[in-house]
Amino acid sequence: MTRPESTPGHEQTAADTGRAGTTEQADRGTRRESRQEEGAWAMSAPQRATSMSGWAAFGGSVLVLLGAFNVISALTSFFRPEYYLLGADELLIFNFTTWGWILGVLGIVQLAAGAAAMSGQTWARAVGVGLAAVCAIGHMAFLATFPILSTLIIAMSILVIYALMVPRRQPAG
Repeated sequence: MTRPESTPGHEQTAADTGRAGTTEQADRGTRRESRQEEGAWAMSAPQRATSMSGWAAFGGSVLVLLGAFNVISALTSFFRPEYYLLGADELLIFNFTTWGWILGVLGIVQLAAGAAAMSGQTWARAVGVGLAAVCAIGHMAFLATFPILSTLIIAMSILVIYALMVPRRQPAG
């Protein structure tokens, strides 16, 4: 049997050689395991963080924005009804106080439905579509007073309807 070569100043015994071989095997095994662990993330199936799509998040956030606009419009009609002055104290169908209550309740419910839609609640998508439709129809009454703002709110309502109606993506596999 040949004896393993040793470096000057260090003589290797048979016991050291046996331990060194075992240590090398353990090191190789550890390195192999760590390489497998490092690469495991690349080969694992993607985790689905939430059941909500990007469109649902967009629709919910725009619905919250519409709700905030409606609450601000309601507060304006309560505290400064002259801001909406057209000529007579009527705005197509109702007076300003009635529109204030309608927009206030609609806005608060839109805020809640928008927050629920952003958290992935299925019921909030259906409610959000209905509220956006009511909001678009309701703001047609304000077209004569605020044509640009009303057109913008109607367009945002249509975006909400589209975003909340887009079907969820099915996970691959």
